[in-house]
Amino acid sequence: MLLGKKRRLGRRIDEISVGEKLSLTEKMEDKDLLLYLGLTDDANPLYIQHDYASQTPFEKPIVPSIMLIGIMTSAVSKYLPGPGSHLLKQEIEFLKPVYHYGTVEFLLEVIEVNPADHVVVIRVTGMNEANEKVIEGKLMVCPPHRLEDIHGKVLDNF
Repeated sequence: MLLGKKRRLGRRIDEISVGEKLSLTEKMEDKDLLLYLGLTDDANPLYIQHDYASQTPFEKPIVPSIMLIGIMTSAVSKYLPGPGSHLLKQEIEFLKPVYHYGTVEFLLEVIEVNPADHVVVIRVTGMNEANEKVIEGKLMVCPPHRLEDIHGKVLDNF
């Protein structure tokens, strides 16, 4: 449990509208790849061994798809809708590989707001440095719920 200052929550569902966009650019650095691979204990040679990857159709090591998903879900948690959000469903297609030291520009766009189900649908696209689409998909997100003020329910100690 965290003590101290409460973090500000992201936007409520009634504060989000269709057409909102978020753009972010990420460069796939060795430090990030090694941290991910170390945390997951993933030793896939396609991700880390240049000699192996050079003999595959990819020709060089690629970034794990799940790491790219992590970047997208992090954008949801941090920005759109923001802290307190929860990813409910993802439909992601990886159209082309993303290579080490590559840059991906992610574009997230709200395409549906459903207050009855408390769900926002966000379209995601990713473009590489050659302006080729490498990622395409949708994220179904539950924006943060507003909680009642706890101070109104505080009981005095005996």
